Amino acid sequence: MTDAPATRELWVARLGRMGYEEALDLQRAIARDRITGEIPQDVLLLVEHPPVVTLGRSSKQKNMISSPDFLASKGVELFEVERGGDVTFHGPGQLVGYPIIDLKRHKQDLHWFLRSVEESLIRTLSRYAIPGERSTGYTGVWTRGRKIASIGVHARDWVTWHGFALNVTTDLSYFDLIVPCGIDGVEMTSVAKEIEIRGDTAWASVESVGADAATAFGQVFDLEPVNVSAGDLHSTVSVQDIQRAT
Repeated sequence: MTDAPATRELWVARLGRMGYEEALDLQRAIARDRITGEIPQDVLLLVEHPPVVTLGRSSKQKNMISSPDFLASKGVELFEVERGGDVTFHGPGQLVGYPIIDLKRHKQDLHWFLRSVEESLIRTLSRYAIPGERSTGYTGVWTRGRKIASIGVHARDWVTWHGFALNVTTDLSYFDLIVPCGIDGVEMTSVAKEIEIRGDTAWASVESVGADAATAFGQVFDLEPVNVSAGDLHSTVSVQDIQRAT
C-alpha cells in the first residue's frame, strides 16, 4: 500500500453515456485499487445510463410492479447488485454519481457518509434555486415533498462505491414500472420539472448539474475536485472505455 498523499483531491471522471454493467465493473475495479492504495485519492464517477432497473439488498418483490419480461420489452435492463436500498431506476437525463471514498480519511461512519452525500446534493440543487430536503426515516433528497434523488451505497474496508441518482431531465414515467425505493405513494420529480413548475426559463443539463455536483462534493468532503484522465484512474481495467467517454 502506498503512503497517503499530502494533498486531498477528488478525482472526477465524466464517463458520458455508459451501460450499467460496464460502469459497475469499472467502479468495482477502482474501489479495489482504492482499498489497496494503488489509487491514492478519492474518486467521483459521473455517468448517464441507458434505461435500467437495479435491485438493492433490501429489495422486495412487491415493489417490482413490472416483470423482467415486460421491462425487457420496454428496453429496460435489470440487475441485482450489492448496494443498500430497494428498487430504483436509472436512465437518460439522470445524473448518476459513484463516489469511491476512503472513509478512513474522513470519518468511519456510513450514516455520516449518507448524510454527507445528501448534503452534497442539497447544495447542488441550491444552484438551481431548488430547496433540497431530507425525509425522516429515509435516505435520499426530496424537494417540497417530491423525491428528486435516490442514494444507495456499499462499502468494504471503509471504501464506498455505488452512490446517487439525481433526476435532471429524466422521463419520470419510467418510475411507474416500479415502487421507487419501496416507498408507496412517492412522487418523483426532476430538476427540469421543478424549474417548469415555478415557471422559470432557467435551463439545466446532466453535464451542468454534474459540474455543480463535483464542486459540492469537494466542499462537503473537504477535497479539491480535479478532472482526471484514464491513466489517473486505473492502469488495467476499462481504460479504453474511460478514454472514449472523457
